[in-house]
Amino acid sequence: MLDLLSPDTLHHLIHTYGLWALFAVVMFESTGVPMPGETALVSAALYAGATHRIELLHVVSVAAAAAIVGDNIGYLIGRSVGLKLLTRHGGHIGLDEGRLKVGQYLFLKHGGKIVFFGRFVAFLRAFAAVLAGANRMAWPHFLIMNAAGGICWALLFGGGAYFFGERIKAVAGPVSLLLLLVVAVGLIIGIRFFRHHEKELEARARAALPD
Repeated sequence: MLDLLSPDTLHHLIHTYGLWALFAVVMFESTGVPMPGETALVSAALYAGATHRIELLHVVSVAAAAAIVGDNIGYLIGRSVGLKLLTRHGGHIGLDEGRLKVGQYLFLKHGGKIVFFGRFVAFLRAFAAVLAGANRMAWPHFLIMNAAGGICWALLFGGGAYFFGERIKAVAGPVSLLLLLVVAVGLIIGIRFFRHHEKELEARARAALPD
């Protein structure tokens, strides 16, 4: 999928189908389908800056709307299907009832940060909404943080590509990789912390989420 949607292909799709192509790519990525949403946003903004056939405001608005719509679909998928699958089959991969409860507890405490900053990280951008739904994050809180993240992401990358042109590509790639590295390191630290404090976290989770 990623090979089929190279920057040149995305540029052609935007030239042919306009902002509908941008909306589709960003929306599907946000529902959990691995697609290059960030590259599509940058390509659309570069096209707008080079041709002036579409307005930057329209690019940013469409990308933000697609991110919000897609994330809410992903949230619903996680809330309905994902939670059932984890409850039924989680034990096969070590996710027993206690650990599932801890996941819900962590999203209760830190879900807003995960949803907001996940919009800027390639892997989390595709799965943060599904994880939020599966871990039963409150939808009003999810919607606020999701909308804030989608708007900031669209403004930052869309505006950067429009005003700085091709130079943004030299920055966007390394920044995305750096953020992904930070998340990976944080995940390793988090796993080690969890292993040393698993029983304590489970007790807190059960107290906070007795149902």
